[in-house]
Amino acid sequence: MNDLVDIMSVSRDEMASWMQQQGWTRYRGDQLFESLWRHRVVSYGQISSWPKDMRQKMEQIAPFYRLQTAAVQKGTHGTRKILARLRDGQQIETVVLPHSYGYSVCVSSQVGCNMGCNFCASGLLKRTRNLTSGEILDQVRLANDVIALEQRVVSRVDLMGIGEPLDNYDNVIRFIQMAHDSHGFNLSYRHFTISTSGLIPDIYRLSQEKLPVTLAVSLHAPNDVLRSQIMPINKAYPIEPLLRACKSYFDNTGRRVSFEYALLDGVNDSNNMAHQLADLLQGFSCHVNLIPWNPVPEHPFSPSPKKRVEEFQRIVQNRGISCTIRKELGQDIEAACGQLRRHEEELLSP
Repeated sequence: MNDLVDIMSVSRDEMASWMQQQGWTRYRGDQLFESLWRHRVVSYGQISSWPKDMRQKMEQIAPFYRLQTAAVQKGTHGTRKILARLRDGQQIETVVLPHSYGYSVCVSSQVGCNMGCNFCASGLLKRTRNLTSGEILDQVRLANDVIALEQRVVSRVDLMGIGEPLDNYDNVIRFIQMAHDSHGFNLSYRHFTISTSGLIPDIYRLSQEKLPVTLAVSLHAPNDVLRSQIMPINKAYPIEPLLRACKSYFDNTGRRVSFEYALLDGVNDSNNMAHQLADLLQGFSCHVNLIPWNPVPEHPFSPSPKKRVEEFQRIVQNRGISCTIRKELGQDIEAACGQLRRHEEELLSP
């Protein structure tokens, strides 16, 4: 490591080794990792177990920057959307979601997105840069700060916010490993979901990590013609080789793949499309997650009517494929699936 380090993106083992290189004992690395993530300190001055001269030196050689909360919107059912400001002034959105089992957080992995899906708000502003692993991890800290008064902490993480997680592969994997660390957030690998538009080489790469995380693939169409129209990534990575990669992921991890399918009225929601989807996934241990499309003003689609969504589900289920309809949270504050964006303007807190 250089003398000036991004301490927020350093694993606990690396931190311990680095501390030793500075002339301190390794356990100071454990203390720092715990302070940053379990205790959520905002400055070295809050680490009371350290001598003053050590805190001062760390401020000089490894200063850290916490994400700043620009605004918090609270929606129905306790959903919160956080507009967070990064060190360079860029902004991202993070969503905290209540469930019967506790809270999950939907984190962003990039500033903007280059995938260009025609129904999603996140790609309206192109990718400016990748988030560091520390910036992704700090979104979990922000979420825990928001629900701290309830004496709760996040128990699940969905990489479904702004950006394509597998397009920021190394930082995303490092983030997951750091969030799993028992000295930090202590999150089970099984409580992570990585969403992807279908970057096939990285799905194969992820399958070799042998991490028991859930892979959620944004499918949204049962054939290449339609999928290429609404998801440009399909021109590079068509459905057939994508499914082969997904089956390889299942074979290597034992984790059932989830296919996300946003229903667009009159576009991909017909009975024929439902049968095509069932044909496509026949014999594959997977799950289909139907998502009633969440409106984005810049896109010309309409959500499928409730009865159409239910009929689509019935057809897929009757063909022997696990299929559920996602319970939508946060639509009233544009925090639902596909609605997150990189706001240039600040949102007003309620």
